[in-house]
Amino acid sequence: MKRYAFTLFLTCFTLSVFAQIDSEKKLKIVPAEESKKDSASTLLLSPSKPLSNPNNLNIPNTAPLLEFPKKEFSMFPQEQFGNPGELYQKRISENIDDLKLTKEEIEQRNGSTTDVYLGDIRSNGEFVNVVYRDHGYVDGDVIQVLINDDIVHARVYLTGGFKGFKLNLLKGFNKIDFLALNQGESGPNTAEFKVIDDKGNIVSHKQWNLATGVKATVIVVKE
Repeated sequence: MKRYAFTLFLTCFTLSVFAQIDSEKKLKIVPAEESKKDSASTLLLSPSKPLSNPNNLNIPNTAPLLEFPKKEFSMFPQEQFGNPGELYQKRISENIDDLKLTKEEIEQRNGSTTDVYLGDIRSNGEFVNVVYRDHGYVDGDVIQVLINDDIVHARVYLTGGFKGFKLNLLKGFNKIDFLALNQGESGPNTAEFKVIDDKGNIVSHKQWNLATGVKATVIVVKE
């Protein structure tokens, strides 16, 4: 038994020695060489100078600064006004002087400044209906209605629709006055009126354009 154990020990020892020798033959350690120059060092570069004219390009010279006239520009030379509106007012006045308007055109634009007679009507009926309305833009025209110089409607606001009153006729003259109390917002006082007899016939159909304080008159004569 002892002999067997000694043989086993001797075998293991021999295998260990041969394995160590074999590993030393295979493993070869190469000593590290010290580098002659540190590869991590960086070469310092000197800053480059900008090229003054690369590729010999022709660079145009900078344009000189423009000089503006010190005198202010004016659409109307040799004319100076303290208030610019004076110039336009002067020119408008000159244009108006050149206009030649007829009396009818002036009244159409500004309204008649004198009382207007709209004619007379003859009727055998018992009454007539008188209706009126603003025939232009409804802008607040107000009138007063008088019959034979007596006020029957003190203030009538003219609208776009017809309204009025019934007038029982007296023998002879029946005078109807329409007095313009204002000219509304746009002026003049404008109205359209109709006189309708008791049979439904329109016996008068007129218009007026009045300045404030001016009357339009129509007369109905009962025979």
